[in-house]
Amino acid sequence: MLKPLLIEIGVEELPAIPLLKELPNIEKKWLNILEKYNLKVGFDFYYTPRRLTLWHREFPLKQPDKVQEIWGAPKAIVEKNPKALEGFAKKCGISPEKVTYKTKGSQEFLYYKTTIPGKESKEILPDMIEEWLNSLNFGKTMKWGTCEAEFIRPVRWILCMLEDEAITFNKYCVTSSNYTMPHRIFKEKIFVDFVGNYFCQLDKKGVILFQDERKKRILDGIKKIEDENNVKVEIDEELLAEIIAITEYPTPLLGRFDEKFLVLPPEVIITSMKEHQRYFPVYKNGELTNAFVVVSNAYTDDFSKIIKGNEKVLRARLSDALFFYENDLKNGLSIEGLKDIVYMDNLGSVYDKVKREEKIGEYLAKKYNKNTEKINKAINLAKADLLTEMVYEFTELQGIMGYYYAKHQGIDEEIATAIKEQYTDRASNDVSAILNISRNLDTLMGLFSIGKIPKGNKDPFGLRRAANYIIKIALENKIPIDIKEVINDLKENYPGLDEEKIIQFIFERLYKFYNVNPSVIRAVLATGESNLLEIDKKIKLLNKIVESEDFKDLAVTFKRVANIVKDFDLNSIKVDESLFEKEEEKKLWEEFKKVKEIKDLEKKLDFLVSLKPLIDAFFDNVMVNVENEKIKHNRKSLIASIYKEFLDIGDIKEITV
Repeated sequence: MLKPLLIEIGVEELPAIPLLKELPNIEKKWLNILEKYNLKVGFDFYYTPRRLTLWHREFPLKQPDKVQEIWGAPKAIVEKNPKALEGFAKKCGISPEKVTYKTKGSQEFLYYKTTIPGKESKEILPDMIEEWLNSLNFGKTMKWGTCEAEFIRPVRWILCMLEDEAITFNKYCVTSSNYTMPHRIFKEKIFVDFVGNYFCQLDKKGVILFQDERKKRILDGIKKIEDENNVKVEIDEELLAEIIAITEYPTPLLGRFDEKFLVLPPEVIITSMKEHQRYFPVYKNGELTNAFVVVSNAYTDDFSKIIKGNEKVLRARLSDALFFYENDLKNGLSIEGLKDIVYMDNLGSVYDKVKREEKIGEYLAKKYNKNTEKINKAINLAKADLLTEMVYEFTELQGIMGYYYAKHQGIDEEIATAIKEQYTDRASNDVSAILNISRNLDTLMGLFSIGKIPKGNKDPFGLRRAANYIIKIALENKIPIDIKEVINDLKENYPGLDEEKIIQFIFERLYKFYNVNPSVIRAVLATGESNLLEIDKKIKLLNKIVESEDFKDLAVTFKRVANIVKDFDLNSIKVDESLFEKEEEKKLWEEFKKVKEIKDLEKKLDFLVSLKPLIDAFFDNVMVNVENEKIKHNRKSLIASIYKEFLDIGDIKEITV
């Protein structure tokens, strides 16, 4: 028999970020518990800041009965040792007379079959709910009052009902019942006599239970504000999700601030709104305007005081920001104070890091024929905004404020832009590209040199991201960085650096950049190629062949080429045409010699692939491992020549299909 089941865990306001991080797992964890207890059914999960709700339209009233088969010793052993029968009966909890034998294979064994009745759902639901709550990982937990249980916030009520019956139990120092709580503006409890009434009663008392409905209400309200005021509200999806998680009855409201604050960089105003107050910024004619949208959680018809209160709070924040900004403009950018900021133990100060980055930048600028003077200046000023009052207050504006202060000082646009982009994965000019690569290279080489190497999933210093940025920026800006060469040339500034480890670490990140068979990347790296642009080109060329319809046949032929010469010294290749005995080896050699005239890699690869019929004919008609050592070496040299040319692009033996 099936009945609807409603479970609601009432808590004090849940913090949005931990809730949203765990959100993808909450339903999975309840489903796992349903499966564990053999009660798997469909359900819906809803949340507000004060409740976690599980709704099952049909829920079994008891577990299904379970048939259990117990096998014992073979009959031959029991006949020799009668006590084995008594032991088996005791294990099964029955008298020896009830034990039977059953044939399995060619023997008879002690056997007992029993049916274990399923438990009633209301008997096991308390433990299931407790197990579910204990499995939720919101990060930090807390205790409250004299309760020994822990949860992200104090549990204040538990509603658990099977249709019209309240399931009573005590968990988390709360006795479950048939009531829930309305919006905070209402004080009285809502008693639920039937689970279906729960939803309409909450709705009447200021709680929009369904998160999708809260989202729609917010977006509809914002659209109305846009239409009525001829403005455009910027919807940040992460911020929207956060607001959905912290409201039960959301209402978007339009507030305003003094136009004088618009002299601040837009990022400062937006950061003050989003990060600190959870406001949406408002634009008019494509430019930030002196307005904001706040989403209220109040259940009222008069929002005037709420709007005024939020305007007052934002005014205070923007006043502070304006004060910091004006002071910073007066003081200008300077790096002297960076000497007093510790970067990392054994790596000195932030000033020391800047100087190391300058060396890298100068090296890269000269190597790739970039503007050394601009790059040096950009790197020199890149960290200067760390000393400003604005960045001290709004750390997320590092680089961005440096851009505005540099512009105010009349510094070249390329340099200012490079300062702004240094913490991102983009570079809109050469100065920005070299600055970004220099910063991330120093971070990688510095931390690797003192043993701060990522292990498993842990990467506290963001070194994988640093490697990703180097690769992405080099590829997008067509900078032909040879990783092995660069690391080798710069390693003297990083005592203790394991050169091979850091090179391997950077190359491991390549797999993130290509939607190809991973063996294609391995094949290219196996050739020893370390120039990022060349690696990129070769991966794309080789992948075209691997994805072709004919590749399986090609793979068989060229894997055979690789296997024939796997122990052959490629430096000992010497082909003597006078030693050819078969027409097939002559034809293959004559055609192969044309490869020397091909300089373009793509054409070379196509040419090598076109040799397949001749190679197949060679293998079908020519014995390689003959007794005559000269002929044997000559034939292997011929095949090795083909393999070696292929190595310019990728090691074919690494490719798997």
